[in-house]
This record gives sequence, structure tokens and C-alpha cells, in this order.
Amino acid sequence: MSQMRLKIAFAGTPDIAADVLSSLLEAGHEVVVCYCQPDRKVGRGKKITIGPVKQVALDNNIPVEQPLKFDQSTNELELTPVQQLASYNADLMIVIAYGLLLPLSVLDTPRFGCINIHASLLPRWRGAAPIQRAIESGDSQTGITIMQMNKGLDTGNMLLKKTLPISSEETGSSLHDKLSILGSESIIQYMDSVNWHSEPNRRSSDYDADGECLVGEHQNNELSNYAKKLSKSEALVDWALRASEIEKKIRAFNSWPVSYTYLNKQRIRLWKAKLPSELEFSNGAKRTNGTSFSKHTLKEPTDLAFGKIIVEDKQTIKVSCGDGILIEILELQADGSKRMSVSEFLNGKSHWFDSDAQFSE
Repeated sequence: MSQMRLKIAFAGTPDIAADVLSSLLEAGHEVVVCYCQPDRKVGRGKKITIGPVKQVALDNNIPVEQPLKFDQSTNELELTPVQQLASYNADLMIVIAYGLLLPLSVLDTPRFGCINIHASLLPRWRGAAPIQRAIESGDSQTGITIMQMNKGLDTGNMLLKKTLPISSEETGSSLHDKLSILGSESIIQYMDSVNWHSEPNRRSSDYDADGECLVGEHQNNELSNYAKKLSKSEALVDWALRASEIEKKIRAFNSWPVSYTYLNKQRIRLWKAKLPSELEFSNGAKRTNGTSFSKHTLKEPTDLAFGKIIVEDKQTIKVSCGDGILIEILELQADGSKRMSVSEFLNGKSHWFDSDAQFSE
């Protein structure tokens, strides 16, 4: 434990933030207030639901603040959101997946400013969806960066970095869970490594003459990329893309927003797929015209239309992509049904896949 017991304000909303908050509490750190997004209506019933961070805060009798934005008018106590934050007299604010941009007035309120737990090896991916964009782009590694926040978007000085490899089967969901654990470990390590008694203040007014933060490593802006927020519309599969691009998108968008396509106006979600190997092409698999694939099929494009579906023995669904490579679908889901394997899906819906079957946009 660090030599000085800090009063911490915590800001975050989803599961990954709740896991970090729980770890801070288990490590004995004092959290004096939690900031999270307002409760939302979710599901078909549009029921107001408490978010994960708020639930952890309530379970531990921690005050919760949920401002829509920090420049709004006063609350019932006649305090602005910034004045309300100042009333908690926090030494430090820890932020992860909060969902609101913090103005300079907030960054300047705690004695040691605000630090962010960012799910990327900065400056590689800045923005809202670094986990998914790393997979989508084929990155071989990612990680956690503890960053001193400034008024830019994920542009502050880096305080601690932890690396995590990305496997060829990694999904957005599995990588999220791994980074949640790594983020919790990283913030505890960082908090305990700092001698807060001798640490300089970290408000913006405490920067040096060149405007640089007094702690941490400066980021190289030329190496940064913007990880834009995910949308449901971009999860629609474009079968004209290369098979490798489609496979990475399917993994990246699992478990949200989930890649999808259409067959006879029926929406089908694609949860898992795999690229072919030469071994698979040497086993005598057939085209619809009866000719065999050769080992060269992996490198030489087929003449099938984009999105053309090939069903083999009611066990396998393969789809032609823009580069002529056949990608194999492993798990899928029709609207109104559960997620299932291809064999399960074909057991009940094989009549959907005649010889002319083709996925479309």
C-alpha cells in the first residue's frame, strides 16, 4: 500500500469499470464518491436499470453522482457538478470507461488531477472502442495504459503500461475480460508504487513552462489512431471485403454489436467464423458444380459471387468473399432464436439454403 491514504473519486459505468472499482475497494483504497452515467432504459420492456458501477457503489455505501454533463445548472443543494465534486475533497479521480468527456475544471479539482485506465497501448488507439479496433485491425498485441488525463482525447502522459498478446481467436468479449483483469492489476500496482507524500500536484496549472505534465512519458501523436465508437450499422457484413477482414470483424464485434447479414430478408447474426487452410482444401471439398478445390484455392480466387453460400453435408456453411476465399461460418443466430452451431442451425433451417442461396446486404 502507498504511504499516503488517498481520498479517491471514481468515474466509470460498465462492467470493466465495476471490476476495477471492486479491486480498489478490496485493496483497501478509500473511494469517497462514484460518478457514472444516468440509469438507462434497457431491454424490450424499457425497464430502468442500474449500471454495474452504481451497483458496486450502492453495495458499499459509496455516494453516487450521475450528472448528464459537468456544465449543467445547480442541483438541489445549489451546487454545480464541479462544486459537488470539490465538496468530496478528493485527492485523485480514477476514470475508466466513464462515457463523458471531463472538462478542464474537473481535471483541475482533485489535488493529483485525474488518471485514466485506458484499454490500449497508447498512443496506438485513442477513443471509445480500442479493444474492438485492435482486433479489427489485426494487431498482435494490446494492453493497459495508466494515463494522466489532460484536456485532449486520451493524449495525456503515460504513467504505466502493461502488454497483452492478441491471439488469432480473440474476440471483443474475451479480450475485454482479459483487459478488465489487467486493468485492475495495473491500477493497484501503480497506486502502490507512488510515494504520494513527495508527489507534485498534477492539476493543469502545475505543468511546466512548455505545457508538459510533470509526471509520466509524453505520447508520440504521430503514432496515434482514432478508435471510433462502435455502431450497429458497421456490423453489417460486406461480402466484397477480403475473407481475412471479414473474419477479424466478426471476432471484433463479438459480443456487441455482432456482425450480421441477410438471407431472403431474414437477418442472421454471425458469432464465429474461421479462415481456410491448405489442409482443408486438400481433402476433396467440392464446388457446387462438382469440381474439387485444389491446394491453390487459398491463394487463387474462385469465380463465385460475393456472399455465395456453399453447404456441405448439412454440417458446414462456407461463404465466398471479395478475394475469392471461402470463409467458414461456425456459429450463427437467426432473429428470434438462440445462438447455435452450424449443424444445429441447419438441422432446423436447411430449407433456407438451396443451390442459389446467397447472403446479401
